Amino acid sequence: MLGFLLARAGIDVTVLEKHKDFFRDFRGDTIHPSTLQLLYELGLLDEFLALPHQQLTQLAIAIGGQTLPISDFSRLPTHAKFIALMPQWDFLNFLSAQAAKLPSFHLLMEHEATGLIETRNRVTGVRTNTPAGPVEIHATLIVGCDGRHAITRVSGHLPLHDTGVPIDILWFRLSRHEGEPENALGNINYGSFAILINRGDYYQCGYIIAKDTFVTRIQPAGLEAFRNSLVHLVPFLNDRVHEITSWDQLKLLSIQVNRLTRWHSPGLLCIGDAAHAMSPVGGIGINLAIQDAVAAARILAPTLKTSLVTELTLAHIQGRRELPTRITQAFQVTVHHFLNRTLGNPAAVKPPLLLRLLSARPFVRRTLARFIGMGVRPEHIQTH
Repeated sequence: MLGFLLARAGIDVTVLEKHKDFFRDFRGDTIHPSTLQLLYELGLLDEFLALPHQQLTQLAIAIGGQTLPISDFSRLPTHAKFIALMPQWDFLNFLSAQAAKLPSFHLLMEHEATGLIETRNRVTGVRTNTPAGPVEIHATLIVGCDGRHAITRVSGHLPLHDTGVPIDILWFRLSRHEGEPENALGNINYGSFAILINRGDYYQCGYIIAKDTFVTRIQPAGLEAFRNSLVHLVPFLNDRVHEITSWDQLKLLSIQVNRLTRWHSPGLLCIGDAAHAMSPVGGIGINLAIQDAVAAARILAPTLKTSLVTELTLAHIQGRRELPTRITQAFQVTVHHFLNRTLGNPAAVKPPLLLRLLSARPFVRRTLARFIGMGVRPEHIQTH
């Protein structure tokens, strides 16, 4: 998104992708109203929504078999009042195809960043591995968008504040039948928590476990015990849990919540998960990263056209996006603590009284919809 917006502003930009395509299963699939609004402002929303996707107009959570509405997007001040569920590779292919129409946009696949190049205490390029061998790429500014295990932030020696996370998540697929319920926020009961995301003919399932227990507790208990725990929590899955025949079908995501205390150094800026690794809670991470990209493009474009980017400019970007990051991570950490208290307690649970009272109030559901769907300090496309 940042590369697209900078190229749209006439800046020569090169995007490096270490793989030969964008296909990575079990990545963020939730395109929130804030991101859909940006696509609308770019004049791309109708074309984007022509791609296969599902729409969620509200979110609910099932606790102890009782479903509670959490958020209602129908009153948001956005053009699209829903969450679009779409595989991330489709989203990235769409964006890269739009960017490819711009003469100053260059996408280099199979270019894996391995380190930074510094000249007189300023980052001036990136070292990459390619099928043809090592390649050095030099640029006025390097932007690290390489995720929670970012080479850029490690090579740039940027200081990291880590927030302890008590949970991990297992991602896997199960087939879905037409007309079945969907619940992107999850099902909680009997010490277990599962997410079912409607992907059309299958569910993208997430199963929350206590931190670092996959190898020590989940696997030793056996696949049959894992399948039984799913059925105990979500009984209608009984006719398909046999589809899980190997641990290889499950992908463990070690959840992190952290952020750089400084997102930049001379010639280097980190955004998205490279600057602040997010939890899957609320599906907010991809959308927060896109908000970073929009703010960065707006602030960087005038400077990149006229002069060398100073740390003052880079600090301006961090100052613009750090508060939304801190607030969102605080929300996710609060949810983590709630989930951690429920894990391992095999008894049936009841929804907390406060949650039942709040979910019954339309104002609360609209407020949560605004927080989840639009985020804190939503960004907009600069039109002039």
